[in-house]
Amino acid sequence: MNQQRIRVYYEDTDAGGVVFYANYLKYIERGRTEYLRDLGFEQSSLAKQYGIVFVVKSVSANYISPAYLDDVIEVQTSIDLIKNASLVFAQKILNIEKNTVLFKAEVKVVSVMKNNLKPCAFPQEILEKLNGRK
Repeated sequence: MNQQRIRVYYEDTDAGGVVFYANYLKYIERGRTEYLRDLGFEQSSLAKQYGIVFVVKSVSANYISPAYLDDVIEVQTSIDLIKNASLVFAQKILNIEKNTVLFKAEVKVVSVMKNNLKPCAFPQEILEKLNGRK
């Protein structure tokens, strides 16, 4: 599991000081990116070296409790399912100080060829690292 801490800034909130709902999707995107980076894969390098990019196929999101201006939150990312060309990530956002879950999501990501956006299998090296991490 990858854990990433984020402070909520004014730019993340609406007029009431509550995190705008779409920003949770940005936070979990960062979580998935850092998960892959921890495995040694940067998305720009995957595109250059293998000609692949990851695209989100589906998101199931559950907004449980709001985050507010100046809160410290933590994005937790793990993988629930690995297939030849897709991953299902399980992600949570927690309020660190209150130790409460604010948001949960399940995100299906598909590997596609950069040049035509058609699904393609992960290179063996990537599959091995993903399976070793699960």
